[in-house]
Amino acid sequence: MVQSGQIISLDDIFTQGLKIMEPEIVDALVPNIQQEVLGIGFVQKQTDAGERSRFRAVVAIGNGAGYVGVGDGKAKQVRMAIEKATNEAKLNMIPVRRGCGSWECACNQPHSLSFKVRGKCGSVSIEILPGPRGLGLVGGEIPKTILRLAGISDCWTRSYGSTNTLGSTALAVFDALRSTYRVVTAEDWVK
Repeated sequence: MVQSGQIISLDDIFTQGLKIMEPEIVDALVPNIQQEVLGIGFVQKQTDAGERSRFRAVVAIGNGAGYVGVGDGKAKQVRMAIEKATNEAKLNMIPVRRGCGSWECACNQPHSLSFKVRGKCGSVSIEILPGPRGLGLVGGEIPKTILRLAGISDCWTRSYGSTNTLGSTALAVFDALRSTYRVVTAEDWVK
């Protein structure tokens, strides 16, 4: 559909409820994509024949204008792990609703979030609160990187749990950004 010209932007994919099935779709529709390697780790698995060692890479991608994706990949070589993580991040790309939700600012420009969002992965929970223009990104290195790639320049973050786990922290921030377009039900208000 992208090659035939039926879909000309990522907005068309998300408004029609379609899923990105190939990483080349993101390459064709978002030419100015940025990539950040959040971390590389060494993982081992115990098998009958001994230990199997591989590298694990966590990568975030974004265009700095409302689209972001996070992925992880494992391989025997670091370069292959980064490529796998980048392809997974392209498949997981989501839109982020930006705005000016701070009562201190009210400039109506998309420099922050429109409202407070929460995300969770594993033991890590994170809250992202909208901030006034000029505040900057207040938080750890992983949330700062993902928020910058999403195009958010001013906000506060609060994190709970074991935030030194790289993958859980990155996916918790990603889950929080995903909830900017989530439909809220009555059960969510009780939580």
